[in-house]
Amino acid sequence: MQIVADSSVLLAVALNEPEKPRLIAATTGHALLAPPILPFEIGNALSAMVRREVLSAAQALAAWDVAQRIFVALRDIDVRAALGIATRFRVYAYDAYFLECALRWRCPLLTLDRGMQRIAAQLSISLVE
Repeated sequence: MQIVADSSVLLAVALNEPEKPRLIAATTGHALLAPPILPFEIGNALSAMVRREVLSAAQALAAWDVAQRIFVALRDIDVRAALGIATRFRVYAYDAYFLECALRWRCPLLTLDRGMQRIAAQLSISLVE
């Protein structure tokens, strides 16, 4: 099965968050997909954590290296359709890109973001629990 995984999933694994074992179990044996924005989102999140002094620069770079070892196939999306989702639900386009990816590629979504989970349910996107 193919699963659309958002940046919260890869960051949780790369940063050894408590959800890591559950996420690895949920994705083992499945192909991960994401829109092409994924590496930029991860980089932005890591730099924000350094800026807020949650991580050191060395920790951020180490987390980046871990995240890059997780194979995720980047798939094109329809940005116009994603913008429609973003404006309909009043969310950032970056979140809508993952939702549109799940719709376009007919895949369930794996995210730790409760807001995205609610929107996915409204869009009839299956969620990986």
